[in-house]
Amino acid sequence: MITTTQPQFEEKRFALRMALRLPIVVSGRTEDGASWSEPTETDDISTLGALFQLNQEVEPAESLYLRSHRPDGVPVEVKAKVVRISAASYGATRVGVSIVESQESWLRLFVAWIADDNEAEGVEE
Repeated sequence: MITTTQPQFEEKRFALRMALRLPIVVSGRTEDGASWSEPTETDDISTLGALFQLNQEVEPAESLYLRSHRPDGVPVEVKAKVVRISAASYGATRVGVSIVESQESWLRLFVAWIADDNEAEGVEE
């Protein structure tokens, strides 16, 4: 039996993550209940979430809605929870979210874009 030593620290993310500039519209509500919506694009996406920049201020654990389209034009809307916030350039915030509902819709979006990206670059499966 072959064993390997584990590193002292481990990446906590288990999802497949890909750098992808995917146009999305992020929406939510301010503390006073006013709704807001902001177009942006992802820095990367994973099978369970996404990372993107926002000008709108958000808080950890806040619920957001992400809207996008698969390469075939099918719209996708999912509910997400803010899990990471860090400073970005020009006063924007880099926001990491975890998909809450519907993970299956997000997974289909992820797979569709990754497959489409691989076809565009001539990568064969």
